[in-house]
Amino acid sequence: MKKQTILLPILIFAFIALVYPLKSNSGSKSETGISFHQGTWDEALKLAEQEGKPIFLDISASWCGPCKRLKASTFPDDEVGKFYNANFINVMVDGEKGEGIELARKYEIRGYPSLIFVDSSGELIAQTTGYRNPEQFIEIGKVIIDR
Repeated sequence: MKKQTILLPILIFAFIALVYPLKSNSGSKSETGISFHQGTWDEALKLAEQEGKPIFLDISASWCGPCKRLKASTFPDDEVGKFYNANFINVMVDGEKGEGIELARKYEIRGYPSLIFVDSSGELIAQTTGYRNPEQFIEIGKVIIDR
């Protein structure tokens, strides 16, 4: 019984010591990569107008492999985040749920992921589909900004 009384606090302390750094690191993870707008599409359009920026709209689907790869490797990239956060209002929607259904219809989505660039009135600037690595994705953004 004495061993259990001594071991339990040690195990609890060890668990807390291991978990605490993971929680503090997860906060820094959200500071890297693209920051996606959390409001409605209309709010994103208004924000784009206020800030004088175009909108990058990612329309994806939960079952889409290339979409998952973009979310795992391209969108979290530091350089991608710096560039896109500085130059675009970034919006991510599921083309098969909620507002995403209407946006997929509006922009005539034929495949996922659809990477769409629009102005603050929602007018299409450019559109492409498929996975892009961080370097390719930044190049696409530069082309849009230079137009």
